[in-house]
Amino acid sequence: MPSYLNVPTGNTSFGGASTSSNITLVNGATPNAEPGAFTLADLEGKDINDQLEILKNQLVLEQRIKEGAENFLNMDLNESLRLQVKTELEMAEKKIDTIMRQIEIVTKSKPKQNGVPASVKRKLQQEGKGKESVDKGEDFRTALNNASNLLSTLASFTSSRATGTASSSSSTPNSAETDRQVIETMSKLIDILRRTLRVRYELKVAEVLHAYVQTHVLPFLGDKYSKQARAAAYRLIRHTLVDAESVKLVDENRSLDWYIVKSLNRDNKHSVEKEQVIKLIRTMVEVGTVKRENMSTGGGVVPISEPIMRAIIAVAEQTEDPFCPICIETLAEILLIDIDLVSRTGGIGMLLHMLGDGPMELAPILSATFLHIVDSPRTRAYLRIGEDLELALSAITDAYGKGTDHADRMRSCARVIQSMLRTWSGLMYFCLDDMCAIASLINTLRIPSLDTREIILDMFFDLLNIKPPEWHQTFIDGRRLTMYQKSRDTTEARSEPETNERGYQTFKLTDQYLALLVLVLTHAGLCEALSGMLEESITGSNLTRKATLLLAEVLQMANRVLPLSMAAKIQAIPEVFEKATHYSDGEHRIVGTTAMSAIDSFNRNRARLQPTTVKTIRPRANSVEDAVRRGQRQVEQVKLKMSMQMDDKTFQACLLETQVMLTKDSSKWHFETLQEFIEGPLLNPKRMEEAIKVSRFVRRLMTFFHPFSHRFADMARTKSNAKWVRLGCSMLATLMTSVDGVRYLATEDQFLSQIVKSFAQLDPFNGVPDSDPVFSKKRVADTLTYGYLEMLGTLSKYKDGIELLEKFKVFTAFYHLSELRSREDLIKGIIENLDYSIDGHPRIVLSKALTSSYKHIRLFATQHLGDLIRGSASANAWTLRLLLTQLYDPAAEVCELAVHFLEELCEDKDILQLVVEMQPTMDHLGEIGHPLLLKFMSTPMGFRYLYDAGYIDREMDMWFNERNIYYVVQVEVFLAKAFNNTAEEDDDVMAFDGTVPPHFYGEMAKTELGCQILQEKGHFTEFSQFIRRHSEESEDMELIMKLKSILWAVGNVGATEGGLPFLEEEEIIPAVLAIAEKSPVPSIRGTCFFVLGLISSTSQGAEILDDYNWEATLNPLGMPTGLCVPVNFQAFTTIPSWEPVVANRTEGRLIPPSAEAEIEVITAIQNLANTVIANASSRSLARQAPQILMKSRPEYRHIFTSPTMFFRALNIISTQRYRLPIRRYIVDLFNLELNQELVMRLKQCATVLKVHPSYKLSASDTSRLSMFGPLGRPRRTSISDEEDELDPPTTTAVPAEAQQPVITLQPVHKVVGFDAIRVN
Repeated sequence: MPSYLNVPTGNTSFGGASTSSNITLVNGATPNAEPGAFTLADLEGKDINDQLEILKNQLVLEQRIKEGAENFLNMDLNESLRLQVKTELEMAEKKIDTIMRQIEIVTKSKPKQNGVPASVKRKLQQEGKGKESVDKGEDFRTALNNASNLLSTLASFTSSRATGTASSSSSTPNSAETDRQVIETMSKLIDILRRTLRVRYELKVAEVLHAYVQTHVLPFLGDKYSKQARAAAYRLIRHTLVDAESVKLVDENRSLDWYIVKSLNRDNKHSVEKEQVIKLIRTMVEVGTVKRENMSTGGGVVPISEPIMRAIIAVAEQTEDPFCPICIETLAEILLIDIDLVSRTGGIGMLLHMLGDGPMELAPILSATFLHIVDSPRTRAYLRIGEDLELALSAITDAYGKGTDHADRMRSCARVIQSMLRTWSGLMYFCLDDMCAIASLINTLRIPSLDTREIILDMFFDLLNIKPPEWHQTFIDGRRLTMYQKSRDTTEARSEPETNERGYQTFKLTDQYLALLVLVLTHAGLCEALSGMLEESITGSNLTRKATLLLAEVLQMANRVLPLSMAAKIQAIPEVFEKATHYSDGEHRIVGTTAMSAIDSFNRNRARLQPTTVKTIRPRANSVEDAVRRGQRQVEQVKLKMSMQMDDKTFQACLLETQVMLTKDSSKWHFETLQEFIEGPLLNPKRMEEAIKVSRFVRRLMTFFHPFSHRFADMARTKSNAKWVRLGCSMLATLMTSVDGVRYLATEDQFLSQIVKSFAQLDPFNGVPDSDPVFSKKRVADTLTYGYLEMLGTLSKYKDGIELLEKFKVFTAFYHLSELRSREDLIKGIIENLDYSIDGHPRIVLSKALTSSYKHIRLFATQHLGDLIRGSASANAWTLRLLLTQLYDPAAEVCELAVHFLEELCEDKDILQLVVEMQPTMDHLGEIGHPLLLKFMSTPMGFRYLYDAGYIDREMDMWFNERNIYYVVQVEVFLAKAFNNTAEEDDDVMAFDGTVPPHFYGEMAKTELGCQILQEKGHFTEFSQFIRRHSEESEDMELIMKLKSILWAVGNVGATEGGLPFLEEEEIIPAVLAIAEKSPVPSIRGTCFFVLGLISSTSQGAEILDDYNWEATLNPLGMPTGLCVPVNFQAFTTIPSWEPVVANRTEGRLIPPSAEAEIEVITAIQNLANTVIANASSRSLARQAPQILMKSRPEYRHIFTSPTMFFRALNIISTQRYRLPIRRYIVDLFNLELNQELVMRLKQCATVLKVHPSYKLSASDTSRLSMFGPLGRPRRTSISDEEDELDPPTTTAVPAEAQQPVITLQPVHKVVGFDAIRVN
């Protein structure tokens, strides 16, 4: 027994210990005995069962104390506290040992049961062991003992079966009772392994899988046991695998392989068994994979044998099988780890077939897998250019003649193509062979009879990130765009331009990639194909108009993202101009002029219909709407002037017309006249005085708004009644404009006093609360009571109004309400409606809400404060100071929200300078505060402040060693999400707008002091040396990731005026250009592409790149936009071609059979792999198989009961490709029960029949091995039935001369709709 399992000796008393009395235990007790503490004396006089129950309960308690102490030791504790916890842990361990010994003593003293049958005793023992294993408090030693006992129990089942079989033929060892006991025992053992992980490491896999003397688990995988028992055995084996060494033991013991192969061959009735087999295989892949150090994709070794791989592939290609998807995913995972294994077993061809014709939901997973393979030159050598990955396009390129039923498959294929062309690996792979794959995709638009071409057009819309607005459908329907009006959504989008406000001034990674994509598609013939579609209909159809729309969008995008010289070539659209000027052909001219007119109409109306994306300070003076706005303002000013100059007679007439003086029923009041009267004549102080003192108009109107009058306050909260709230606010605003109005509210009116009393009804300290308060939650939600908060907010806009609120102690009521947790609706309403332009109590109310004891109130107040700052013309110091205070909030959500607002506000240099002057401390924010601190670095004052605080030196070292790598991961993940976003967009995608995230070195290079420190540190020199040293790296993933991180750092430095001299001094730009054009890794090329775009964001950088034939895009003012593309983009997008690698098949040759009957059976089995001759072979086997006609052919009867022949059949299906039904058919031919004895015989056959390398077949053996002669040379097998070929048999060795085909001619293929005829 290991030393750590020895029972510690010591005091067995529970009441005392040799420790000082001042030590406090984890559970709050002291080491010394206390009243109520457990001691062994408590067991005296109690029944044995009661004693066991008490001991078990105490054992659970002590084990929890032990666990708590162990968790405590994992924390950062001072020395004194750590010593106390260690003492407590030692005491708990001693108590546990004492309790365990006492349990053993009590159990031994328990009286034995007499007259109990042995089977019942065993059952009781198993139940007792199960209870102990289920016990949550069992320690490691108990769990290990229980596991060993359960393994012994499993061994006893197999031994009892052997003796039972020898003694009595009538016994049924595989009865339901035996199976139930086996399953129950295994379940208990699995439960122990799952709960106590340490037991897994102590139990050797050899103990579980030992197939010789101490047979434990493997016998239960035999055919004699039920599928549930076999499933439990597989599950038990899976839970014993803990590391690569344990999986290696499983792999070395080949006894398990044939069980797995047989289980995977079973039909769907055995789904419970197949599920556990697949889980076992996935665990072996996960746990047992040995990865070579720093090796790229596919460089590991998966401990799965070829027979198992062939069985998985057979299930994966059977699309009707419910386990097909998980098997495909498993093979995809293995492909990323050990591509050689998958290639050897024919899995690559099967996965490629599934990518093109398999389940649609798995296509994105498979495409991502193969794109990962393409990114490495070592692994992409397993693919054949122009044949393999192009299968992903087959659903679209082969759509001709398949009808509209094929539409769903085409849509799925279109989504896969989008995802592939939006990655560097996919784009550069499909650019091979002069963009033949992309051209074939585009040329499907030329087939007039293809009814599903609209799906292909939609694919190009999505691929180019063109989001069609509502008016696109109007264009497609053929209606005039001049009749289409802007929707409300357009107006709202115009009012919220912040998301895209930067326009040309901001470099976007997505635009940089789209620029290259436009070049590739137009070079492959997209514009020509779209122009060709226009000829199909002279009058135009929805499809041709959609093609015209796509053409117009491509031209518009080219004008936006491409340099002028490149965009001009695309803008020329010579095909359309040629048709428009073709005077000899009227139809062509109509088509051309119609297309030109449509594109011109699209461009003219685009600016009118599209919401603006440029944020302006004020409305343009020369805009179309300006005349309307001026006219409206003039009319309002004239009306106001006339109202204020109203004579007495007219004033009295208007006053009576409102009906306020005639009735109290507000429904009879003339609302429009009343509103004009309040907002017009009453603004005259003289008329206000008359309305207050003479006519009593104001008194009658204000009484309507009094809370206790229950007139306004009881009105239902509907959209139509909201006008009364606006009227009340207008009335208070009018009162605030005159001295008499202010005096009236202060002395004569009860409005404010009643509101204060209404608030007091909610105060729990004001005595008994009212049963139906005015501001109850229900009334605020259902009536116009909420309007009082808006009215109080109107008063807070005026200095006199604030004084009134102070006089009536309304703010005091606000302070009391802010302490009510249940009335967050009132608190939010107060915060929303108060005006904070005047210094005073409103700002105090806001600051109190910002520091509320309730997190949701603080979040809401912080959000409102951010909206206030965002909506103001210029930020005030007090608002920024309050927002900075929120950085110290105890809730991380509040801090994160404050940082988000500060990041957005600090885009303004004046605000950034103001924030830096306040010198906030943000070290406590951790990762949340990094983006804000990076913004601080971009200003000289902020950089100096952070440098003095030690932040620069600390962060510089972290970025140099770690954060550069994290930056690469962040950018690549964001780009992948931005390009492949679906309907369920997450917050990260919404936060990433395509702009380059701030980089530490890039922000550092924006200040003179930062450039000086960067020079002193010498980091940039190290960066340039690393780039030159590892520019051609293609294998080591760690070096590749570091190279990308350094390239991003160099690009961000070069994107600033101060950082560009670093690149010129080190002459690093030519090195980056060389990597971009020569690197064998597409993702590294893509990184260089983005980096060069960063460098081109300055005028000097754009000039330097122009010398190297990389042209930058300029905005209308001639400034670079940060978009840069190579003039010779074909050299950039073309990766070197390669010769396909043929995987070395493992030598599986066997000594051929000598008997004629055996040769005939083996030949028929081999021929089942070929669907052309499979039917004849199956009929031959049917005549020979004893299951079908046992007595008809006695000379074959022994063959199908021979373990040797069974091994030959298993070897054939494990080295060649057979479909799952054929594999099942072959295995079922043999009348053999798979058990331990048969497995041992199979292992012996593998040794005996193995061919020595020097062995050669005789001519007679060679000629008899196939009924159709020698088989061809090895090649990747096709999956389709029409092209299904037989893999080379492992038992043949055919000379090369015999493998030449008789006929070498190939048919001529002509594709309808294309101009050229190709000979394949």
